[in-house]
Amino acid sequence: MPTSPLLTPADCAVLLVDEQAGLAFAAGSQDRQVLRSNAVALARTAVAFHIPVVVSTSASKVYSGPLMPPLRAVLLDVAPIERRSMNLWEDEAARNAVRATGRNTLVVAGLLTEACVSFPVLSALADGYRVFVVTDACGGLTVASHEAALRRLEQAGAVLTSWLQFLLEMQRDWTRHDTYEAARSIVVDHGGGYGIGLDYARDMIKPT
Repeated sequence: MPTSPLLTPADCAVLLVDEQAGLAFAAGSQDRQVLRSNAVALARTAVAFHIPVVVSTSASKVYSGPLMPPLRAVLLDVAPIERRSMNLWEDEAARNAVRATGRNTLVVAGLLTEACVSFPVLSALADGYRVFVVTDACGGLTVASHEAALRRLEQAGAVLTSWLQFLLEMQRDWTRHDTYEAARSIVVDHGGGYGIGLDYARDMIKPT
């Protein structure tokens, strides 16, 4: 068990499950464009901090479609692992890919919260992993079913977080220059008013 309650890039792996358009169509728990933006922000955070990423898809040629294009553009070196089971943990190739990262803390997001997110989270917890669920990069069929699934995961021992909290936890200090520009650009592109504020602050400190 880590001595600090805060994560570092060396602690964790990011697991993206079924971030596919066909499933996003069914997600009614939040605005779909925001949901996709949040997933891309999480993926960009993993890349910026050199965190291993495992991507899995299902029914990509039948119903769900491939990994969404903005995620493919960010994760150029990550090949999605196609599976048949709703529970990623029951797919040997996907489970072995997670284990191959060598990380015991998983940061998970995907679609839909009620099944393809919940099932591997519960299974990974039972296998002794520490699991964080990025709630705003997960989509459920309805607000009520999404929140019910999250409550079940939290009761089982998962920690709930957001993509922005995860990014800031990785950066921790804005004087860390090696990741500053990448982290700042993610917030500017995906962080709403906070991103606008960062642009404003840069203009005020270094006027063009």
